[in-house]
Amino acid sequence: MEILAFGVQTDEKPLIEKAFAGLHDIRCLDVFLTEDTAPIAAGHEVVSTSVNANLNAQVLQSLAAGGTRMIAQRSTGFNNIDLDVAARLGLTIARVSYYSPYSVAEFAWTLAMAVNRRIVRASNRTRDFDFRLDGLLGRDMRGRTVGVLGTGKIGEAFTRIAHGFGMNLLGWDAAQNPACVELGMKYVDKEELLANADVISLHVPLLPSTQHLIGRRELAAMKDDAILVNSSRGGLIDTDALVGELRKGRFAGVGLDVYEAEAGLFFLDKSLEAVQDDTLARLVTFPNVVVTSHQAYYTQDAVGQIIAATVDNVAAYAAGRHTENVLVPAAP
Repeated sequence: MEILAFGVQTDEKPLIEKAFAGLHDIRCLDVFLTEDTAPIAAGHEVVSTSVNANLNAQVLQSLAAGGTRMIAQRSTGFNNIDLDVAARLGLTIARVSYYSPYSVAEFAWTLAMAVNRRIVRASNRTRDFDFRLDGLLGRDMRGRTVGVLGTGKIGEAFTRIAHGFGMNLLGWDAAQNPACVELGMKYVDKEELLANADVISLHVPLLPSTQHLIGRRELAAMKDDAILVNSSRGGLIDTDALVGELRKGRFAGVGLDVYEAEAGLFFLDKSLEAVQDDTLARLVTFPNVVVTSHQAYYTQDAVGQIIAATVDNVAAYAAGRHTENVLVPAAP
């Protein structure tokens, strides 16, 4: 059968085509799955989507009407999918439940160190042959305190790097990770973590219970010179509240690889268009903020694992097997 893959990046396309070679035909599109593009999938039993696909009720109904029976999402998160509607339509929905946690953890620390050591500002200066050090003063990580919100696989990998720096470790999660405890992590409530951490990194999924996990009250509780990093999901932070705190001159740095209104923006070239998102436009003007476009997962290792899992998910669907990656099984 021919599989239609939406939202395929240029670097990703040859890897996907190679992985499916000899198994199924695959057609790769650089457009993302939305209400407008869903009709393109007509006649394709299997559709593969990217993390920023919009799989709401209307999109799912359009896919089902066109003959789609299985959706293989190339990501771990699935907050963009209406699973109840998918179940009613008899669609099989599968995701990638695991890929390299080091890709995201290492990138989170890249953001933290970039804002701490003012790397972007320094690089821009030297391009203009301005070699002054004014305004580039950073801090050692050793001996300082890191707060990790969410200590699953990625949070654990992030914690191991922090341990290597020689930092004090604070954690917050519904359940303690024994590996983090062994590294010396102390689990505390969220309020204590926010009040005491010099670096705060988010590694929790976006659920109704975690929407705006970091809101006005949480931001106010943080140290004025804290560093905040989010490489998980944009909706974890109330961005308007964050902009308000930044306008007051707070925080040593903020590193964001995700943004709560990134759909329709991230992964696309908007450089020749007028900026319509006033919040994002204001956010990127702060000198202590670095924003990247959801690339933390984007390494050869992680992307390779994501594609391999997607191939396995399609094979399992074709064989009528259920795996741990299946979120919604097909109707009997």
